[in-house]
Amino acid sequence: MKRNFRWAIVTLVALATIINYIDRGALGFLWPEISKDLGLTKTDYAIILNVFTFAYAFGQTLFGKIFDWLGTRMGFILSITFWSLATMLHAVAAGLASFAAFRALLGLSEAGNWPGATKANAEWFPIKERALAQGIFNSGAAIGGVISAPIIGYLFVFLGTWQATFIAVGLLGFLWLVPWLIIYKSGPDTHPWLSAEERDYILSGQKNTETNSEATYAPSSGEILTRKESWGVILGSFFLDPIWWLFIGWLPLYLFETYGFGVKDIAAYAWIPYVGAMFGAWFGGLLAQNRISAGWTVNKTRKSIIGLGGLIMLVSLLLTTNASSPLVAVMLMAAILFGFQTVVGNMQTLPSDFYSGSSVATLAGYAGTAAKLAVVGLNFLIPIITVNSYAPAFVVGAALAVLTVLSVWVLCGHIQPLKPRASNVT
Repeated sequence: MKRNFRWAIVTLVALATIINYIDRGALGFLWPEISKDLGLTKTDYAIILNVFTFAYAFGQTLFGKIFDWLGTRMGFILSITFWSLATMLHAVAAGLASFAAFRALLGLSEAGNWPGATKANAEWFPIKERALAQGIFNSGAAIGGVISAPIIGYLFVFLGTWQATFIAVGLLGFLWLVPWLIIYKSGPDTHPWLSAEERDYILSGQKNTETNSEATYAPSSGEILTRKESWGVILGSFFLDPIWWLFIGWLPLYLFETYGFGVKDIAAYAWIPYVGAMFGAWFGGLLAQNRISAGWTVNKTRKSIIGLGGLIMLVSLLLTTNASSPLVAVMLMAAILFGFQTVVGNMQTLPSDFYSGSSVATLAGYAGTAAKLAVVGLNFLIPIITVNSYAPAFVVGAALAVLTVLSVWVLCGHIQPLKPRASNVT
């Protein structure tokens, strides 16, 4: 039997994602203490949030190029080293300007996790397992959302100050580097711990089952942007990502403003949607693996599952506009994030479905930048449209779910490895 070393790689990447979410979540959970000590306001918090998001948007493209240039091993080392340092630097912030600066560094470096994970997935997994591997990686975001509050709360109670809590949280990334440096010695083609059977399984499985070919087309950045398939990925991500961040950024305020919840009540309810996200990540990946193993083409599998997840989001978002109780609301949100994760794991495999490893992270980076710029727009829009209720925000989310599916179905064409355009020279 082949061994399963590739699953150790994706587990490490998922663990990095959990740490990523703990680090970014620390500011929000510690904000009551920070604002009291430094005299900062809710407006200051909004400014810091959007500084992070802008940096995060451009960090996707930057680290997409870095991962394609330096490779997966060194790309993750750089990304997690800088975001851990940035987290620890929050301990010496003294006001809006310094918090914004450290938050920008955090956003820029944390962004590397996503194109890096997409590249690692393309290198280490056959096509039929990529959506499952991406789902495991994405479940790290959901798990991070569930556990970040109790971890940060415990550290704050134990250490006594928000400054010490930031330092402790930042150390988690450096601890992660130890197994990464030991385990990730190289890619699967030359890794000394990989059995010959598993190496053959990975590399031979990177051929499209329909065309019996693998993606070997590695165009330049400019040429990537001339292909409509690339724009299907970019626009799909642009429309999809704000649905996730609608809950990441605004769920606590929704519970406070709609139901009058305090901090303890918010903590008791806010974790529930992320459980749905965790199961959705696994479901989308397992379903894709099952369908490809059953003989479905990559094209049919990706489009069908993205369509299914989009439908789940659409129906659940519309129902949330008239939720009868806070429990019903967060259960519907769990369904929304289940649908989101069903979609996103398959969406994030599309760069490796179309291009080779040397262009995968670049396209993933472009898509990530577009997605985070959409989130910035959402952050400006939400306060305007939610003066009386949050129903308009959920309607916007429903429209975004439809546009996500249409972007893939219309622009991505037949999902298979692309080839260079034929020369017009005769």
